[in-house]
Amino acid sequence: MRWLPLFAVIMSLTLAGCATTRPASYLVDTKGPYQLDTGDVVRVSVYGDSELSKTYKVDDKGAIAFPLVGPVLVRGSTTEVAAQRLARALANGYMRNPDVAVEIDQYRPFYIQGEIKTAGQFPYVYDMTVRAAISTAGGYTETADRNRAVVYRRQGNEMVKGAVDLDFPIFPGDTIVVQERWF
Repeated sequence: MRWLPLFAVIMSLTLAGCATTRPASYLVDTKGPYQLDTGDVVRVSVYGDSELSKTYKVDDKGAIAFPLVGPVLVRGSTTEVAAQRLARALANGYMRNPDVAVEIDQYRPFYIQGEIKTAGQFPYVYDMTVRAAISTAGGYTETADRNRAVVYRRQGNEMVKGAVDLDFPIFPGDTIVVQERWF
């Protein structure tokens, strides 16, 4: 009986040590307006010029190949900033006071892999969560961890990851990994 309190202290120290050896996860940012990147398709409206009002795809260099002015860099900018850049480029010798609007026509895809039925690339839908992405990919396999996932997201020049719950919002370009559960 005298060993019982000592045994309890040793067990609690052992369990406390286990709690601190959890792998670190990085915060995945969910704030801020949507930023354009490679693979996005934007609808550009130049008021008064139907020839320039079309959809354009953001290329590998992060630019839109725009008639008259050539490539205009839009990677990392919002649609408002992209419209301002296009208007400045058009005002530089091509149009007087151009009025330009830019909207997202089609988001770049998201990627999902791991313990789901159909891994791969899927079209992004605005305001999508990890739960919706898993449903889009056909659901879980038998051995999937059904409570959390890992999201990889580019933030600036860095790729960050974070363990998230199923209601975490995802963005276009994210990679979601559903891990195997351990009993």
